[in-house]
Amino acid sequence: MTSAKVSPARVPQEERTRVMRQRLLEATVECLVEHGWSGTSTTLVSQRAGVSRGAQLHHFPTKDDLVLAAVEHLTERRGEELREAARHLPQGRRRTRAVLEMFADHFTSPVFTAALELWVAARTDEALHAAVVPLEQRVGREAHRIAIEALGVDESRPRVRELVQATLDLVRGLGLANTITDDTARRDRILSAWAHTLDRELQA
Repeated sequence: MTSAKVSPARVPQEERTRVMRQRLLEATVECLVEHGWSGTSTTLVSQRAGVSRGAQLHHFPTKDDLVLAAVEHLTERRGEELREAARHLPQGRRRTRAVLEMFADHFTSPVFTAALELWVAARTDEALHAAVVPLEQRVGREAHRIAIEALGVDESRPRVRELVQATLDLVRGLGLANTITDDTARRDRILSAWAHTLDRELQA
């Protein structure tokens, strides 16, 4: 008996489109990290994604279209990575230090480097600025909420909200310092000192 030849299952067009867009957006983030804003082009992105120039132009006709979509993509990735990291925080005496380390890892990660490239470009690009600002505000609110929950504090108490926001500003600043040179040793000392201060202030 001759066995019937089974044709490979066809991937729905909608799924192929989603996968293609995802590859292009991930390639855009990687190019921003490796080449910066000025060095990122649609040609480079399509090569990095392994797709034809025509396919890239079909999904994102201009660099602006591609970058604006990448801004949204980056926002989602940053939120997902923080939420995932928060799920693995330890309990007990070292939790505050672990929370600070979690945010330090985030603000020294490739996705933050890519976001930073967009921040700088947005300063003088009106369309990019209009896209980046509300999404960065969304990331900021999400980071603040995660910090409140991870630290287990009540921000209705006096000074708690300000202390949490100061923590995020501090760690973000340390992340910025790390873009120029490896700042690991100094950052660790500062985070340890701030964890001690934060525990004392939040428990007061």
